[in-house]
Amino acid sequence: MIFEGFFGNDSLRQQLSLALEQDRLPHAVILEGPPGSGKRTLAQILARACVCTAQGERPCGVCPACVKAKAGSHPDIIVESGGTAARSFHVDAVRRVRSDAYIKPNEASRKVYCLFEAQTMSEQAQNALLKILEEPPEGILFILTCPSASALLPTIRSRSLILTLEPREQSGEHPEAEALAAQILRELPLPDESAVLKTCAPLIQNRELLRQVLDRLTVLFRDAAVLRAGGTSLTRDPSAQELARQLTRDRLLALTELSIQTRRRMDQNANNTLLVTVFCAQLRAVAGY
Repeated sequence: MIFEGFFGNDSLRQQLSLALEQDRLPHAVILEGPPGSGKRTLAQILARACVCTAQGERPCGVCPACVKAKAGSHPDIIVESGGTAARSFHVDAVRRVRSDAYIKPNEASRKVYCLFEAQTMSEQAQNALLKILEEPPEGILFILTCPSASALLPTIRSRSLILTLEPREQSGEHPEAEALAAQILRELPLPDESAVLKTCAPLIQNRELLRQVLDRLTVLFRDAAVLRAGGTSLTRDPSAQELARQLTRDRLLALTELSIQTRRRMDQNANNTLLVTVFCAQLRAVAGY
């Protein structure tokens, strides 16, 4: 899976990627974690991955299904949410979901129901949800988010895969990764070929920072490709908008793939010095500078 905009929680990412690749996702997933841990972001990524039509890693971000999903208009991704108060997630919303779940998907191979702030479900609403979790139809996925799964009925928890997200400060996220990625993009078209390599020098000794910079570049390259194709920006980052003005869609997709492949080689324990040096050279070559 490609976790655009979601950082840290490496073991969780690997678990989800493997489950999606092997088509072993259960019919219900509970994402629990404190505010700011990225539960909603991860739920949206997983939902897009389930409807993505790409042959490689998903969600690709550029296929028609991904473009619709990012715009919030994919017919097979349904979102319901509770408010801030207890019991604000009403039983009527769950009943609508339950009725819709028995209708076949419109375009994708499965329907995905994102139920945000599930801890605000009334007991009546949870019992209504339990009825479909006990005997779910084929081709369906429920994604529930909440601070703690303990707020849900034991019978719901027992029928779901519970994934716990760590707070961002515990998941090792470096705040400088975003700034460093932006600097790399600013220096990419400069005549001095060594500028990007000098900027990337700290990454040789810091694999965690390298990982997050590669993830950030993947997000920006893919977002720029979507913009170039006429889609809507997910990050609204000026760097992505500038890339979309400067480079063709094919080059942006190639840069996306370069970042993904470099990240994969890093995960396979490639030599960091060689990895960073080659990546910097390939960045300029693929971008056409």
